[in-house]
Amino acid sequence: MISTLLRVLKITAYVLLGVVVYQLIIRVIRRLSHFPAPAFIGIFLDSDQRRRMQPAEDFIKTAGIKPGMHVLEVGCGSGAYTTFVARAVGPEGKVEALDIQPAMLAQLEKKLTKPAFQDIDNITLHQANAYQLPFGDQELDLVYLITVLPEIPDQARALAEIYRVLKPGGILAVAELLLDPDYPLKSTTTHRCQAAGFALQEVQDNFWSYTARFVKPRKNQTG
Repeated sequence: MISTLLRVLKITAYVLLGVVVYQLIIRVIRRLSHFPAPAFIGIFLDSDQRRRMQPAEDFIKTAGIKPGMHVLEVGCGSGAYTTFVARAVGPEGKVEALDIQPAMLAQLEKKLTKPAFQDIDNITLHQANAYQLPFGDQELDLVYLITVLPEIPDQARALAEIYRVLKPGGILAVAELLLDPDYPLKSTTTHRCQAAGFALQEVQDNFWSYTARFVKPRKNQTG
């Protein structure tokens, strides 16, 4: 009995060590080179396992997503959270789903053809980068990024563009996942967004993830 328990503990320790080493190697690589998450991991990104660690309902609540909002998702990927947000803003709201990779958008487009999502008709797909958002000044109510901001090489430039398209009083929501190789500390995310002119409103977290909500101050009407 004791020997079996020791074997289990030993195997568990090896598995945990392997995960730690893998994370360290991937994080070093990511520090040296920034690039979007490859399209082939879209299946994991849009999975119930991922959403158990980063629940959609918790994100929507903390982000402040409400019915009728005009919302932009930067880096929508395969649409892990896009459909949840689309239902949260309701038929009077709109979701702009933007990604730099056509292959990711193709996965989301295919997902939206499934019977489970036939009730959703308020999502528009955009193939573009975060430096040139295809929207006018002060056009959007809310912009959100889920495990995307650290993948952008020039985050300051992207945040400035998000600031441009948000209305005064508009919301920026940034969510990060601990298992993501690009995972930044809450303090790092807060500093980057505040440096871009956003004011921190709230941060909510669990063991695996956090969501930080910022606002574009109304006093800066000109952006």
